[in-house]
Amino acid sequence: MSTAPNPAPNPASDLPPAPVLTGGPERRLYWAVADCWTIVRRDLLHLAKQPSIVAWQLGFPIVSVLLFVYVFGSAMDVGAADYKTYALPGMFTMTMAFGFMNTAMAVVVDKDRGVTDRFRSMPMSPSAVVTGRGVSDVLHAALDLLVLVLIALAVGWRSDGGVLATLCAFALLLLLRFALIWVGVFLGLLVPNQEAAGNLFAVAFPFGMISSVFTPPSMMPDWLGAIAMWNPVSSTANAVRDLFGNPAATGGSWIEENAALMAVVWPLAITAVFLPLAVRRFQRLSR
Repeated sequence: MSTAPNPAPNPASDLPPAPVLTGGPERRLYWAVADCWTIVRRDLLHLAKQPSIVAWQLGFPIVSVLLFVYVFGSAMDVGAADYKTYALPGMFTMTMAFGFMNTAMAVVVDKDRGVTDRFRSMPMSPSAVVTGRGVSDVLHAALDLLVLVLIALAVGWRSDGGVLATLCAFALLLLLRFALIWVGVFLGLLVPNQEAAGNLFAVAFPFGMISSVFTPPSMMPDWLGAIAMWNPVSSTANAVRDLFGNPAATGGSWIEENAALMAVVWPLAITAVFLPLAVRRFQRLSR
């Protein structure tokens, strides 16, 4: 009489049981964080395998630095001893501001390739795709900022504001980028395809340029200067100039005199509006 073979040992049965989080809110929070980290790892792995993306995204700000320092710098007069001490903090800010286009394009590509629908069909936290994109883009922005600062140091820019003030300036730059990520995610989920996402440059260009990035608003026509002064990009640019110890060349208006305050208020307001919109838009995507 034959006997059935003994079952093979199961290594998984020797492992301790996974911890079970009691309570609905705690469990949902756990999986929201875990799924968010999964998306972050996925985005960073894609970035590591395609370093040309970083080079392409840094191309415009690098060329702009070279143009405004070596080509136009000698002809620019904003009341500063050296134009690059005014322009380079503005370039840091503009790079962070323009980053929402990269976010929007990445979201559209995932949507067109069916990756977003695949995520939505999985048993995962509904906010993880949006928040994961936000975290990975902040890390990517920190890398962009590091490369840009190294280039600025190479062309002679220096921060005279001390270590703590300099770190606070970089924190404000990343805060602006963090807030605009949700604008990019929302627009990326809103536009129908990659061709339409390319048209977002028409929105990003005036948003970044009609500001105090390259020229003080006080030197612009009154109506245009008012728009530039109340641009969130201007508040961050003026705040980081002050923290870096670089000349700000402000016109003395309330919004300019309180640039540090508004450099925090603007990003928080943008995040409060667009983060819920981005999550809601993701949840309402048709299957």
